[in-house]
Amino acid sequence: MAGKTNKSTREARKAKVIEVLNTARAMELQAILQYMSQHYNLDDMDYGELAAKVKLIAIDEMRHAETFAERIKELGGEPTTDPESAVEKGQDVDVIFSFDAQLEDDTIDRYNQFLLVCNENGDSTSAKIFETIIDEEQAHFNYFDNINDHITKLGPAYLANIAGTPSETGIAPAGFVISEGGQ
Repeated sequence: MAGKTNKSTREARKAKVIEVLNTARAMELQAILQYMSQHYNLDDMDYGELAAKVKLIAIDEMRHAETFAERIKELGGEPTTDPESAVEKGQDVDVIFSFDAQLEDDTIDRYNQFLLVCNENGDSTSAKIFETIIDEEQAHFNYFDNINDHITKLGPAYLANIAGTPSETGIAPAGFVISEGGQ
């Protein structure tokens, strides 16, 4: 009887981890869609340099979504394909980066809570995944926050300096964190 109880307890712990992994995956899917929408809009507004960086960050988020999906499958779960929330469309350039900084800050906070769930349920592998992704989300937050600070302090002068810059990110972009010397 003890073996049966241990197995059901282990399955319950695994289910809690799968739940937070799927929530994180849904968050990543939402971020991908949000950042790609912003990338297209920034490119249309002729802020190519900003558009290119946002595109690279979206690619990072794609890697995160896949990492979560792979771990969910390893644990016997089914990865969600639904984003956590709807995309905010048509944002002005002076709103995008404060919005994204807040999104990343909220993500870091939630992922730290998810990491605790993994540790509490004996899943160090999933906890390590969250640790790595939290570091990458921090790099995204830092970028968005810095750009927002430039826009807030310098306004039109900063944006005029960036207007007309190219958005080319290459044939096979590696993502923001990788291109910035991380992972």
